[in-house]
Amino acid sequence: MKKHFKKIIIGLALLVGSISFSSYTESYFEVSKNLDIFATLFRELNIYYVDDADPGELMKTGIDAMLESLDPYTNYIPESKMEDYKMMTTGQYGGIGALIQTRKDRVMISEPYEGFGADKAGLLAGDKIIEIDGITAIGKNSDEIREFLLGQPGTTVEIKIERPGTEGILTKVVTREEVKIKDVPYYGMVKNDVGYIRLTGFTSSASAEVKSALLALKEQNAKSIILDLRGNGGGLLTESVNIVNLFLEKGSEVVYTKGKIKDWNKSYKALNDPVDMEIPLAVLINRGSASASEIVSGSLQDNDRAIILGTRSFGKGLVQNVLPLSYNSKLKITVAKYYTPSGRCIQKLDYSNKTNGKAEEVPDSLITEFKTLKSNRPVFDGKGVAPDLKVEGLPLSDISASLLLKSLFFDYATNYKIKHDSISPAKEFELSDANYEDFVSFLADKDYAYTTESEDILVELEKAAKADKYFDDVKEEYAALQKKLNHNKKDDLYKFKEEIKQILENEIVSRYHYQKGQVEVSLKYDPVLEEAISTLNDAAKYQSILAGTFKK
Repeated sequence: MKKHFKKIIIGLALLVGSISFSSYTESYFEVSKNLDIFATLFRELNIYYVDDADPGELMKTGIDAMLESLDPYTNYIPESKMEDYKMMTTGQYGGIGALIQTRKDRVMISEPYEGFGADKAGLLAGDKIIEIDGITAIGKNSDEIREFLLGQPGTTVEIKIERPGTEGILTKVVTREEVKIKDVPYYGMVKNDVGYIRLTGFTSSASAEVKSALLALKEQNAKSIILDLRGNGGGLLTESVNIVNLFLEKGSEVVYTKGKIKDWNKSYKALNDPVDMEIPLAVLINRGSASASEIVSGSLQDNDRAIILGTRSFGKGLVQNVLPLSYNSKLKITVAKYYTPSGRCIQKLDYSNKTNGKAEEVPDSLITEFKTLKSNRPVFDGKGVAPDLKVEGLPLSDISASLLLKSLFFDYATNYKIKHDSISPAKEFELSDANYEDFVSFLADKDYAYTTESEDILVELEKAAKADKYFDDVKEEYAALQKKLNHNKKDDLYKFKEEIKQILENEIVSRYHYQKGQVEVSLKYDPVLEEAISTLNDAAKYQSILAGTFKK
């Protein structure tokens, strides 16, 4: 009997082995066959196509199209883009230290980073780049110009500019530096002993910066902490783990990943002693919070360690790794999905299930409920991280959106800087009514036409009514409604004055107090921040949210 059983086991093993080998052989053959087809096609195309073709461009187009059929996070990185890759992972690059943007046929400085080469050389936001090291910049876009501005730290670049309000061409010699963009551009005390940390990225220094900010705030007697992840699109998974570790006990599971390759089935745990496991903590998120931001907010939520405020996060539960390719190029490839400690994956789009080339959202019927680890509060997968307290940010009116789109806030701030050598500290700066009237006058000859949502709906209603042959019956009523809904741009400038002032103050402050000042101004008008402060200072409400007993 034992011999017979042994024969059956050996037979099954051989059968499984032969199936696996057969499957591997078929897969290998398919890969080999299609590579041969592609190579043959590529060779014939380069030999016989009627016009000259760039083999490098053809190949990149083919690679990009292939990867685009998978997900938006799997990308080919050629050798020429290695500086971008370095910046993505470390926040560092060699260059002048400034953001640039394209306006019509000119590229201009949109923001010099405080304390770096462009700032030291006196370049200002609004400066139009005319020439770089003797090469004209007119007609080139920002991507082309950026290549000229990047370079080895210590080297110099001569930039000729036109500056609004200044006659002639100015020449600036800028020394390139190793530019490091801070992941924590601002931290400080807000109301009622509450410390605030703004985290904008997850490069290799993110956790160290957050830890430094946290310790500094505790030294200032912060009794609770707000970690702001709004608009933070993520970065390095390991840095998200280290940040969660600041608030969780050593050995706690922060996140785990699952992939097709067993090497990517990993559990990431807190490896260090925490900074503070007791201090009340609020995390702010919105739909711009993705990936590593969702690991931090989701893990702290699952561990009942923090309350989450704002709006639902983006929903990116995919993990990427970077693999080396030949000729110093790389492949950034999705290798796994991540799961927060409760067991949920917050990935919203299913890239394996596309309709007309577009990924479908995980249907509600497949959404699964999970439980937090201590309080057994319900949390759900498939739709991003849902906040414990939903709080909307300030809405953006149609007129503000149009003024932003047309860069009219930017242009007015440029003019303001020309007329005013300095302003008060960012927290104290407020645009006067006289300055606001000056802004209204500035807009008098500017085009910022827009339609409201109501007007757009009315246009669609007219089309539908005409299609159904009912329009003639309601023509008079339609005309009356149209007259009521037609907006007056100047009236809207006063109807939405407070909102427009806030945006304008933010833009003006950036010219004097840089990114840190922008954050300080934005905190003056922030309903999500106000709700977080209020909740942290209401111990009963805070604890009831974590316990799952809070009634909204």
